[in-house]
Amino acid sequence: MIFTTPVNAAKSDFEIAHKSNIMLLGSCFAQNIGHRLQACKFNICTNPFGITYNPLSIATILHRIVTGEPFTALSPELVENGGRWHSLLHHSDFSRHTQEELLASINSSLQEAHGRVQTIDVLIITFGTAYVYTLGSDGMVVNNCHKLPAGQFTRRLLSTEEIADAVSKALAPIIAGRPDVKIIFTVSPIRHLRDGAHDNQLSKATLLLAIERLQKRLGNNTAYFPSYEIVLDELRDYRFYAEDMTHPSPQAVEYIWEKFADAYLSKGSRALCQTIEDINRAMAHKPFDATGNAYRDFMRATLKKIEAVKQQHPYLNFEKDIEQCNTLLNK
Repeated sequence: MIFTTPVNAAKSDFEIAHKSNIMLLGSCFAQNIGHRLQACKFNICTNPFGITYNPLSIATILHRIVTGEPFTALSPELVENGGRWHSLLHHSDFSRHTQEELLASINSSLQEAHGRVQTIDVLIITFGTAYVYTLGSDGMVVNNCHKLPAGQFTRRLLSTEEIADAVSKALAPIIAGRPDVKIIFTVSPIRHLRDGAHDNQLSKATLLLAIERLQKRLGNNTAYFPSYEIVLDELRDYRFYAEDMTHPSPQAVEYIWEKFADAYLSKGSRALCQTIEDINRAMAHKPFDATGNAYRDFMRATLKKIEAVKQQHPYLNFEKDIEQCNTLLNK
């Protein structure tokens, strides 16, 4: 008997390898997949403006990354609230106590992303919600309200054409500069229940239709990964949600990662991921006696394994792992 509805995440006609230059933008799904790719030593940049849920903010971020135009003290996105400085285009992770600290933080991240986009191979975009909040004073669509008074914002549902127009326009210069770039779209399985169950479904449906329009416009540069469908139709059980009943559980994230890896990672990179994950487990091992000879021998063997992988794949970054091993062995 079959107690689930399998969702087919078909093998892609292009592959992601460890040498690929990858950028991820969007909601927590992009963050989760980004963490897995980073742990496996892929060459990635994840959410240089922080977690972003709505497509118009993603389009604005893409435009800013392409131009590399820095933020200044006069930028309308900068606001002060609650004794901290924030950017309405950035997640609160970037917020600081002074405007100068905020500008240093967001401009540093922007310049890194601007440099990467010049040689980008894969762009993964995750839409979370089709609802946006617009600042009443100037009509700006914000990425984060930063607990400013609710009366300053107007909430509305985007149309599919509005999303497709904004995102395709933002992607145009990237595709022009990198004609072979691959753009993977996905819809976040996170349920925005604060919008209400029905409004959440309207939002997700809008995003799905917008992605269909984007794929028709952008053609062979795009692909779609069904993370939303995997959670709703294949897993389809509250045990695959976290305690808040909105975010996927760690088990669900792991399952989605496996599906993603099977669909997009090259055979060589999947094998390399397994080796790196073995190293990661060794590095995370908590011994009974961190100064004993047995653990030191264990870390020497791990260091040799790292050096062997590094010799075969010199582009991989094991600097922190090697430093950790040497620090222990030199005690």
